[in-house]
Amino acid sequence: MVRNRAAVAQELRRLLPKMEGFLATQTLPFGLSAIDCCLPQGGLACGALHEVVPEPGSAALAFGFIVALLARLPRTHPLFLVTPAYGFREYGRPHGHGCQALGLEPSRLILVETAHRNETLWALEEALRSVAPVAVAGVIDKLDLKLSQRLHLAAMEAGLSLLLLRQAQFLESSAAATRWRVGPAPAAHDRFGLFARARWHLRLERCRNGRTGEWIVEYDHVAHRFCLAAALADPAYARRAGGEVLRSAC
Repeated sequence: MVRNRAAVAQELRRLLPKMEGFLATQTLPFGLSAIDCCLPQGGLACGALHEVVPEPGSAALAFGFIVALLARLPRTHPLFLVTPAYGFREYGRPHGHGCQALGLEPSRLILVETAHRNETLWALEEALRSVAPVAVAGVIDKLDLKLSQRLHLAAMEAGLSLLLLRQAQFLESSAAATRWRVGPAPAAHDRFGLFARARWHLRLERCRNGRTGEWIVEYDHVAHRFCLAAALADPAYARRAGGEVLRSAC
C-alpha cells in the first residue's frame, strides 16, 4: 500500500532520535586555519544553507567534497541525502566503499530518492524539520531566491547544515550563506610516482560575514582530514577570488 508523504515523515520522526545540544550557533570547521579564518566563527555555520557548485565534469568530485565535510560531523546521528532519481544518472548512486574512504560510515547515510524537483524540496524541508539527522545534503538543479530563502530558514530553525550540490548552468540569486566552487587539481604522488592523495581546487565565491578565498586542498584518507597542498602548506596562502594572493592571518 502506498503511504502518503505526511505519514512517512511522521514515522521518521518517531523512529529516529532527536538531536540534542546541537545548536545553530555551532560551526563545522575544516581544521585548516587558512580556510577557517575566512569563515564566520571559524567554520561553516550549522544552521544555514551552503551551496557546492562543481566545475564542468566535476560533479562526482564535488560530491566527494560534500561527503568529506559530512564525515566531520558528530557520528552519533544519521545524515540525510536527498536527490532526484536522475541526480546521479551519469555516475550512479553513492558507493559505500567510496564514502567510507572519505571517513563517512555508509550506515549513517539515509538516501532519499525523489521523482521531481517539488518532491526534492519537500524531502529537504521535512528532513530538516524532523531534527533527526545531524545534517542534510541534497542535489537540485534549479533553485530561485525565494525557494533558497525558504530552505535557509528551515536550516536555521532546525540548527542544521544544509549542503546542496547545484549545477553552474542553473545558478540564480540565492540566500546561501556560502557558495563553494569545486574543481579538480593535479593529484599528489609519492616518491615512486604513484597516486597518493586526491586534491580539490576550492574557491569560496560567497561568504556572508566572511571573506572569499581560493585554495588547493588535499584529503588525507588515513586520518580523514583536510590539508593544504604541500606547496601552500608552509607558509599558508589564501587567494582571493579576484586573484590577489594573501598570506593567511591565522
